[in-house]
Amino acid sequence: MIRSGTGEPLVLLHGVLCSGRVWRRVVPYLAPQHDVIALTALGHRGGNTAKPGTTITDIIDDAEATLDRLGIEKAHFAGNSMGGWMAIELARRGRAKSVCALSPAGCWDGSTGDHHHAINKIRSIVKLTELTRNVLPVLTRIGMVRRIIMRDNAVRGDRMASQDIIDMADDLLGCHARDDLFRSTDKKLEPLELRPCPMTLAWSECDEIIPMDVNGAHARKLFPQAKWRVVPKVGHIPMADNPK
Repeated sequence: MIRSGTGEPLVLLHGVLCSGRVWRRVVPYLAPQHDVIALTALGHRGGNTAKPGTTITDIIDDAEATLDRLGIEKAHFAGNSMGGWMAIELARRGRAKSVCALSPAGCWDGSTGDHHHAINKIRSIVKLTELTRNVLPVLTRIGMVRRIIMRDNAVRGDRMASQDIIDMADDLLGCHARDDLFRSTDKKLEPLELRPCPMTLAWSECDEIIPMDVNGAHARKLFPQAKWRVVPKVGHIPMADNPK
């Protein structure tokens, strides 16, 4: 967990196979206005240990239990990918003052195999990371190589620090809930009949994992009362691509 700043609590929730560390470049921009808390999800590197058969519901339950442990009844939430899904579900449970969901996962329309597209993309990234992890400290010294390595998640991976890419690789390989989550393909976000709090859907313009024209369009049908924003010139993990 990363925690910094003062003010109303703002909880940052990361995507699948990442950790709270993926938000560390963003936290300094938010800490002057908020008590910023970047959680690491159940079953992910640095998070609580998951039992076999872990589902997205278990991960959301664990996040809610962490809020209880911290004495936070309600907070503002910003979540990316799986974290956006978590933020919306925590709002459904009455725990959110506001939600900003960045390219949230779970917005599957059920007819195009779109969730399989996302999973297959991530599986390819896992395989590439397994093959290259030992040489990443050398490879990531070169900006163009950083851009190629991060091409599925960032437009300008060359601007990322070498250590940030290495940390993301270790988070990915250290997620022991990975296979269980990949098998949970029947789960998806359900519509919200009444908006429980102010909500923003903010989609990465160049998202290759959860494309805006497919999943973003479906998200707008699921949550018609949410504000819609396009985050320009960033990929699926915008806080790594352009923290500011």
